[in-house]
Amino acid sequence: MADAAQANDDTLLLSATLGGEQKRSIEQIALLLFITVPFLALVAAVPLAWGWGVSWLDLGLMVFFYYLGCHGITIGFHRHFTHGSFKARRPLKIALAIAGSMAVEGPLVRWVADHRKHHKFSDAEGDPHSPWRFGETLPALMKGLWWAHIGWLFDEEQTPQDKYAPDLIKDPALRAVSRQFVLWTVVSLALPPLIGGLVTMSWWGAFTAFFWGSLVRVALLHHVTWSINSICHAVGKRPFKSRDRSGNVWWLAILSCGESWHNLHHADPTSARHGVERGQLDSSARIIRWFELLGWASDVRWPSRSRIDSRRSTDGNGSRRGKATADAA
Repeated sequence: MADAAQANDDTLLLSATLGGEQKRSIEQIALLLFITVPFLALVAAVPLAWGWGVSWLDLGLMVFFYYLGCHGITIGFHRHFTHGSFKARRPLKIALAIAGSMAVEGPLVRWVADHRKHHKFSDAEGDPHSPWRFGETLPALMKGLWWAHIGWLFDEEQTPQDKYAPDLIKDPALRAVSRQFVLWTVVSLALPPLIGGLVTMSWWGAFTAFFWGSLVRVALLHHVTWSINSICHAVGKRPFKSRDRSGNVWWLAILSCGESWHNLHHADPTSARHGVERGQLDSSARIIRWFELLGWASDVRWPSRSRIDSRRSTDGNGSRRGKATADAA
């Protein structure tokens, strides 16, 4: 009886998260809209900007909400919730969950479960989004890059959340934020036009703020994040030992808030800092450092010089390039 009751409780907890083990058709349609509509706005951005311009307010809203969502994903969903790179005080923990949800990349519990599964099977059978899924020939890699970038999002096979994210499911506040993903999506999309309309006191100001601060911003953040799954597992330097094909892609570093120093991340997943070489910008690590100084974060897993050096590759591609920075940021 006790086992049956526990199983029933686990089922209720799992159903309390947004999205279960299978994607329903309505969810597939919603996902398609969330991807295609912002992407069409991104495609239209350049000619529209050429035709009627873009205001500093529009750009400011786009940049602010882009990096709010990006750091919500990189610091919150990824380094804190997925890998436990640091401990956050309760208010910060919830704020990071909300900020990550505003990136419009899916509910917290599902995101974390997918990423933990990715690390368990990285670039091997079972990885939800490896670009090497279909083989190593050029046609297979092209197909794999599409799969890793966006195709896997429509796969009906879902990561078991109770297996890969039981800690989040059991937390009532985090489970609530995950269930409220649609709410935080609406908030994320509505705030820029609300601010733009109030500042300019015009519907046109609200419209342009929505176009740049909501649609273009979401599309850009989506494709930068997905590029970590696709591009950073196909190309890039690999100075550190990892059991997959993760690489460092420098030109994505600023837009990805430090996530594109992906080789070190897979060599040392719990490290709070990914860009460990001199000159490797990692804004997420810098902000975590500020959280630590303010007393909002503790037990931060900063990489020591000896720990980094122990993970260096000795082959031709990563033959002890430079010296790692042992400090946090």
